[in-house]
Amino acid sequence: YDRQKNRDIEAPDWCTVVVYEATQHALMQVAARAASADIVVKASGVGFEDEALLRAVLDHARSDALVVFWDVDAPATLAQLRDEPDHPLHGALQEIDLVLTYGGGDPVVWAYRAMGANECVPIYNALDPQTHHPVASNARFACDLAFLGNRLPDREARVEAFFLDPASQLPKQRFLLGGSGWGDKPLPANVGWLGHVGTRDHNAFNVTPKAVLNISRDSMAVNGFSPATRVFEAAGAGACLITDAWLGVELFLKPDEEILVARDGGDVAEIMRSLTSSRAKAIGQAALCRVLADHTYALRADVADAVFKRHFEQGTVEAAE
Repeated sequence: YDRQKNRDIEAPDWCTVVVYEATQHALMQVAARAASADIVVKASGVGFEDEALLRAVLDHARSDALVVFWDVDAPATLAQLRDEPDHPLHGALQEIDLVLTYGGGDPVVWAYRAMGANECVPIYNALDPQTHHPVASNARFACDLAFLGNRLPDREARVEAFFLDPASQLPKQRFLLGGSGWGDKPLPANVGWLGHVGTRDHNAFNVTPKAVLNISRDSMAVNGFSPATRVFEAAGAGACLITDAWLGVELFLKPDEEILVARDGGDVAEIMRSLTSSRAKAIGQAALCRVLADHTYALRADVADAVFKRHFEQGTVEAAE
């Protein structure tokens, strides 16, 4: 979906961003830079020579560096490891100091520990209140229910069930679909497709409809404890959010007060039939207060920082002994 053409921000002044070509030479450049770092993070699913990149990072990292594997899709990675006993990550886990994951809760932690990880800590998605916040509504996004998400193979059936089917059941209500890849998808007459919606328009997209919908990918829904970034973006804008049901949702937002939970498309349709504008606004405001208090990236950074410091302190003690 041309992500490099849809970058959210220009190059920031607080870090160096380098976009590497998908070449063997670039892979060696990355590995060489790892040799100078105190903390080396290998993200999952890079998309080019992932196994070779992991090996190169491990081989080039300093002995006193903290080596981290940051799994951006733990359910998918763990499923692959179960299916492939000879996958290189099995052996690499012994050399990796720390596994961080985008959520997943205890099930992911237990699974990684069972596979030999030294430590696994979930770092959940969150809100950047400087980027996602309440704004004025925009007539372009006026509707009853909106969903924003690219077309993905492991989510499409759930989009049909939780979004398109309810739209068919509620022909007098207007639905909006944002995201890339839906151009050739047959849609009910009351569903409008917007195409790609840039980050600068996300706030208006979230605050203008009566409600917005979150739909998890299959693996995230099965595993649970994996709130998508969209959950916090929508809540941070003060939107009334409806989400598909997944294990652990109540740890992040309180059902019926800060978020509405639907088990299936029938639930979505029933919610939309009875949802008043005043209740939608009250839920959105409650969600906004909750995420500002408990779910900002500043708070998540504190968690990661504490984990990193603890590892370096342990290393200092062990070296002294």
